[in-house]
Amino acid sequence: MTTPQKGTLYLVPTPLDFGCDTSAPIADVLPQATLRVASGLTHWITENAKSTRAFLKRVNEVAPLALALQEMQITELPREVHKKGDHQGEFDAKPLLALALKGHDIGLVSEAGMPAVADPGSSVVLAAHQLGIRVVPLVGPVSLLLALASSGLNGQNFAFVGYLPQDSAARLQRLRELETLAMKTGQTQLFIETPYRNKALWEALLKGLQSNTRLARASGLTLPTMDVKCFSVKDWRQQPSGISDAPTVFAIGK
Repeated sequence: MTTPQKGTLYLVPTPLDFGCDTSAPIADVLPQATLRVASGLTHWITENAKSTRAFLKRVNEVAPLALALQEMQITELPREVHKKGDHQGEFDAKPLLALALKGHDIGLVSEAGMPAVADPGSSVVLAAHQLGIRVVPLVGPVSLLLALASSGLNGQNFAFVGYLPQDSAARLQRLRELETLAMKTGQTQLFIETPYRNKALWEALLKGLQSNTRLARASGLTLPTMDVKCFSVKDWRQQPSGISDAPTVFAIGK
């Protein structure tokens, strides 16, 4: 009995408009080759099954799906992975790839952007490597890189630090640590926040950072309402600077 050829794990990026009031045409943000691969996949590992079905409905509008949505196998990552992340290697995702060992291609997808980048999924990718399963990242939007490129801050040396603490005192301490690092090394510091907390974070940034620190924010990336700006904290303080509840990437640097 011959051993079946292993399937491929495809890292499928999705549009960045999840949770936004408006959406961009999917063909404007994902290339045809990515849409073609996505439309042919029938097995998925996902952060959120509901958002994945919504994504596949959009794919179907430009590239007909290989199977009806009801017939697809869509497996959600465990809830604790959503809350804590899986980048520490604590979650064993090998059982999720059992069908890939039997020859089925599998798509890994998050709610927005590239899976496993500022989103869960790295455990699945690591498991694929450990099992000898081919990993293929597909082309699509990555909010962190779009924000960095459009900020004017140092794109040769940068770090993504995830979410900042919610407690105001701990958040201020963390902000000052990141600011010191940025000023000392020139390394751009990127971070994100749950959109409904954007206002609180923005107020903390304007109050807690030094006036000469450069502060960038990129909201609604790839959407017609996209807003990307970078000024010194001093300049931000001198202008009306409210912030929307759209998904936003923040960055500080020299």
